[in-house]
Amino acid sequence: MRSTTLSPVHRLLVIATTFVTAVTTAAVVGSAPAQAAACGSTNLAQGRPATASSTENGGTPASAAVDGNAGTRWSSAFSDPQWLQVDLGSAQQLCDVVLSWEAAYAKAFSVQLSTDASTWTSAYSTTTGAGGTQTVSLSGTARYLRVYGTQRATGYGYSLWEVAVHGTGGSTIPPTDPRNPDFGPNVSVFDPSTPAATIQNRLTQIANQQHTNQFGNERYAVLFKPGTYSADVNLGFYEQVAGLGLSPDDVNLNGHVRVEADWLQQGDNPNNKGNATQNFWRSAENLSVTLPAGQVERWAVAQAAPYRRMHLKGSQIQLWNGGDGWASGGLIADSKIDGVAVSGSQQQFLTRNSELGGWQGGVWNMVFVGSTGTPPASFPNPPETVVGQTPVIREKPFLYVDGSGSYNVFVPALRQNSSGTSWGHGTPAGQSISLSEFYVAHPSDSAATLNAALAAGKNLLVTPGVYHLDQALNVTRPDTVVLGLGLATLMPTNGTAAITTSDVDGVKIAGLLVDAGAVNSPVLVQIGQPGSNANHAGDPTSLHDVFFRIGGAAVGKATQTLVVNSNNVIGDHMWLWRGDHSNGVGWNVNTAANGLVVNGANVTMYGLFVEHYQQYEVLWNGNGGRTYFFQNEMPYDPPDQATWSSGGGRQGWAAYKVADSVTSHEGWGLGSYCFFNTNPSIVASHSFEVPNNSGVRFHNLVSVSLGGVGTIAHVINDAGDAANTGHQVSPLVSYP
Repeated sequence: MRSTTLSPVHRLLVIATTFVTAVTTAAVVGSAPAQAAACGSTNLAQGRPATASSTENGGTPASAAVDGNAGTRWSSAFSDPQWLQVDLGSAQQLCDVVLSWEAAYAKAFSVQLSTDASTWTSAYSTTTGAGGTQTVSLSGTARYLRVYGTQRATGYGYSLWEVAVHGTGGSTIPPTDPRNPDFGPNVSVFDPSTPAATIQNRLTQIANQQHTNQFGNERYAVLFKPGTYSADVNLGFYEQVAGLGLSPDDVNLNGHVRVEADWLQQGDNPNNKGNATQNFWRSAENLSVTLPAGQVERWAVAQAAPYRRMHLKGSQIQLWNGGDGWASGGLIADSKIDGVAVSGSQQQFLTRNSELGGWQGGVWNMVFVGSTGTPPASFPNPPETVVGQTPVIREKPFLYVDGSGSYNVFVPALRQNSSGTSWGHGTPAGQSISLSEFYVAHPSDSAATLNAALAAGKNLLVTPGVYHLDQALNVTRPDTVVLGLGLATLMPTNGTAAITTSDVDGVKIAGLLVDAGAVNSPVLVQIGQPGSNANHAGDPTSLHDVFFRIGGAAVGKATQTLVVNSNNVIGDHMWLWRGDHSNGVGWNVNTAANGLVVNGANVTMYGLFVEHYQQYEVLWNGNGGRTYFFQNEMPYDPPDQATWSSGGGRQGWAAYKVADSVTSHEGWGLGSYCFFNTNPSIVASHSFEVPNNSGVRFHNLVSVSLGGVGTIAHVINDAGDAANTGHQVSPLVSYP
């Protein structure tokens, strides 16, 4: 071990003359070179958090290289490679770094930049370093800077007296005007002065285009400022309609906000329209709707079609076509319906934190959590599952306009043991964030641009469109909001994730569709790094109306879809779907092992839809998990039993697997179906597979063989009757 007081050698000033061009990566945002502006004199690194690959001893910590004291230093272990990393606190436009080497300097090293401390880009490298004091000119935007040594000049380690980083003081992230934001061409904003004909013409134009546009790239949002309107909103694919008030009653629409089942044929009769089982990817939010006298509302939907924060004034809402059609699942949340909701042919449906004038009907499992005006608990006949209070929830953030005309995003407060809406009994609790604190993203933006905005401390408002991402969006700041409009769609293009987050408090991700790319992604969205262990009970991360798709629009592949490593995460309505029809679909085409994997503790899911994955569709490894409503279809297309079996004498894969190591888990209102049309002889041993202990409990489960095509031998473990050709529906009230 060397003495920590070795005197510095004579310093040699080396001026780097090579300018490094900015590239579009996670670390560098394409912009005018930083040298175009004067290089500032402020040392951006001084006093900032510093880490290193190693330290020689306790007297040479990483922090000594950024403390502003030329008599203290960092030194590493005596091996290659080694690095020193500095967190500048936010994305900065950099122009140079000054390295004051001690006698143990680097002969070969690089200076690397990053926005997330994960993906690095080399902004300078040399194999002929001479030590002394070296100034390296840079051009790029980054939050993190790393000096990465690969060849030592001496037999000792690497040692730096000081690292000084300078910037231009400029920002590559344009400011957002909260009074006049640029939402792009696919967002229509109306106010009460807009002629009714203009509004209706735009609504009709979108409706006609999106009526059958199940896998197109078009995305739209229609937004109404506070006031009163008359309009008929017939929602099509990839369309969001929303009010811009702080309360749904701030925007009253006389007319309809509806979804019809009038385009998809069911059965062999071409005149038999009324099938709502593919009415996906649309939403109605934050509006008051007054129905014409004597008329009813139609909300005939399937997955990924939330009716959220709505107030419906009228006699009835029908959750199917109102005739003889099919409907397969949906969500009403944080809403008030003055009349009666008629479920019709809805197979399963979740109503959460809502106030109903009444409810009629049910097929296999109607689930009510924290709601009033519900039918009594009576599963399985009628099939009503009722949970009186919602244990922990944060409602979805939403865009609104305040009295001064400025746009804000409202983040509702966390609620414990709640019932009813968040808004119907006074001013809702929560936080308003000015849109000036958001970067308003457009489909032309690169992933690097979005990452630079995140690294600069901005939230993201993602406007409608399809975003092709060559790197993951990295959310590292606590309480960051990523809010999509109009089913904005993120698609990884080279096998990365679409979004990753650090293990931090209070991230909110909402209103997005994540579409797998043709190059397999190991995971599409990851919440927290592997091994995350912080307690976030007071400010949990939450996901709202986040939908995933693997195949259907095109070939897509992902090993795992959503992986939750952080603790206390809340999932508020998610559909994870391996495509079963249209483009890029086949057992060896749109490959995907798992939908949801939960490694964190005390994770709660409301409205969890997971379908068609090739192994465990849900794999729950963390303790303290809770699921309120689960709807599943097993994969249609296993070619044979040998190909589709999890081993250990079990046939097929359970739809919902709680790991053997888990000691506490609970679920309410869960259903799993099979339709093995590729090979009807396929058998799944059970829908749900869980450890047998007193802390793992399930309530109101059902297995279904759709049309008797295929067999599920048991509902949960070895309990519950088989669902097969002769006995297609098998409910089970409780387990164990």
